[in-house]
Amino acid sequence: MNLIRGFAMDAPLYAKSGHQGTAMALAPLGHVLFSRVMKHDPANPHWADRDRFVLSNGHASILQYSLLYLNGYGLELDDIKAFRSWESKTPGHPEVGYTDGVEVTTGPLGQGLANSVGMAIAERILSDRFGADVQAHHTFVIAGDGCFMEGVSHEAASLAGHLRLGGLICVYDDNHITIDGNTSLAYSDNVGQRFEAYGWHVEQLGEMANDLDWLEAALRRAMAVTDKPSLLILRSHIAYPSPDLTDNHEAHGNPFTPAQVTRTKAVMGIPDEPFWSPPELVDAVRNHAKERGATAIDAWQTRFDAAEIDVAEWTACWEATGLPGWARALPTFEQGEMIATRQAIQKAFDATLAGVPGLVVGAADLTGNTGTKLAGQVIQAYDTPGGRQIHYGIREHGMGSAMVGMALHGGVLPAGGTFFVFLDYMRPAVRLAAISKAKVLFVFTHDSVAVGEDGPTHQPVEHIATLRAIPHLQVIRPADANETAQAWRIVVEHDGPTALVLSRQAIPVCTDGSAVEVGAKTIVSAQSPQLVIVGTGSEVNLCVAAAEQLASQGIAASVVSMPSWDRFEVQPDDYRAGVFPAGVPVLSVEAAVTFGWSRYADDSIGIDRFGASAPGALVLDKLCINVANIVTRATALANKK
Repeated sequence: MNLIRGFAMDAPLYAKSGHQGTAMALAPLGHVLFSRVMKHDPANPHWADRDRFVLSNGHASILQYSLLYLNGYGLELDDIKAFRSWESKTPGHPEVGYTDGVEVTTGPLGQGLANSVGMAIAERILSDRFGADVQAHHTFVIAGDGCFMEGVSHEAASLAGHLRLGGLICVYDDNHITIDGNTSLAYSDNVGQRFEAYGWHVEQLGEMANDLDWLEAALRRAMAVTDKPSLLILRSHIAYPSPDLTDNHEAHGNPFTPAQVTRTKAVMGIPDEPFWSPPELVDAVRNHAKERGATAIDAWQTRFDAAEIDVAEWTACWEATGLPGWARALPTFEQGEMIATRQAIQKAFDATLAGVPGLVVGAADLTGNTGTKLAGQVIQAYDTPGGRQIHYGIREHGMGSAMVGMALHGGVLPAGGTFFVFLDYMRPAVRLAAISKAKVLFVFTHDSVAVGEDGPTHQPVEHIATLRAIPHLQVIRPADANETAQAWRIVVEHDGPTALVLSRQAIPVCTDGSAVEVGAKTIVSAQSPQLVIVGTGSEVNLCVAAAEQLASQGIAASVVSMPSWDRFEVQPDDYRAGVFPAGVPVLSVEAAVTFGWSRYADDSIGIDRFGASAPGALVLDKLCINVANIVTRATALANKK
């Protein structure tokens, strides 16, 4: 524990940045979790049945890095010294993929707690599917005052209590400190009563932050509770045992001075040297972790070998992909058939459900509205733990964050739906999915002013532009049902998050779906075209109709369906040049803001204002998303050329 506390002071001091106080206070808890309680194997950090550890108050990352260093997860002393430096394995907040043993990317407070709810859901589904002999573990999360103040914690905790997630154990680091000062400045919640009202098992641990046996006993009592998630409220003292800054908010975000470090190390009785790390101590901890891990994984492997498991199904679940040949079951649609793309995705889900065994689908109180209601599936609940249909309730932020946790837990492929305008309520989770490269599908429907009578509060106009701005997020707005079915195939084959943007209204099938693979494709070819009309989503069929009118007027126009900018951008230069030939003007058409289209188009038809309350078709027409306006603007552009 003294080594951890020393690292917690030295690493921020060297980096001139960081948070040492929480890590110092929680060194005993971290040590108990990793050395006595958690089932984990440093030699196999991605073992399927390991207990998961989430540090929701991710600013205390040096605690997690110290524990990973001590337990032999691949971090060495130079990595600790490189804390918060360029391309180090010890970034300022834990980032999954950088460091073995980091399960989720935490930082924005509350996200880790919400992720852990998704992890517990995934564990329960897998335990029911494959048996408790091969899938039965816990998710441990440490969260602080800031996590519980953030709104996402309310949503996620309410969902966890409703689902009775007995495998979830949260330790509340109740240190009464935020950056501004004591929590009493802005916070007087009774968190215990709040969580009891959510349906959690709650235990007040009191002043026991330094009692190893008491901490272990409390954690084991919580592990024995199988019908409720558990909250253990631990009264800790930030920066303990510093003689200068214990219980002081200055210890939260400002590194100690060298003199303060010296005085604290004197209290702890360790040498006043940076990164004190006796080899015999480190070796002892690592050997202990290695022995515990080997014992646990050997026992698990024996159980796994004896279990009657469909290995192909197990592999497909853990790779979040389909069984061989699964895509042959994808539906196809006849040209001219009228179907909303939100309905098409439901048909694609239902047709391939058996072939994608890890698929788990739900929505924020909008399963029927967003195409995320699976046919013939039971609802995820305490009594039906294997249910692949999840009702998240009106909790968009909690849903998004839980889905990220499910994806990073592994073994499931989560898809969740809501109206596109409510992206605003879950954007942090979408962004963190992209940072984490979590394989998750965000289904956004009611994608334009065609929502109609609900008016501008429910009509997304700027949202797709903001999605396209997020790095590593695959964004697809399919033109019709065929492109939607192929988009689902791409989602399963992709190795990161996808946002699928779908129509409320029925639109005619006008493509064969192949444009999704390459991001953009010419679907109406013209010999020696005078211009190219490019559209996305429900506007593509308008572009096709406009091209027909233009042809009757002697203007040759090609039509491009462009469901995915990001997929198009990675195509070879010669392919992209063939879609948008040099010297041929381009007109874009999309029922959204025109921001960003200048990279492809010489002129753009869009909606650079908010919508209006009226029938959807009328709103589109009044805002000039119609064939007549496309013909007029295309003619002007062709003549200008």
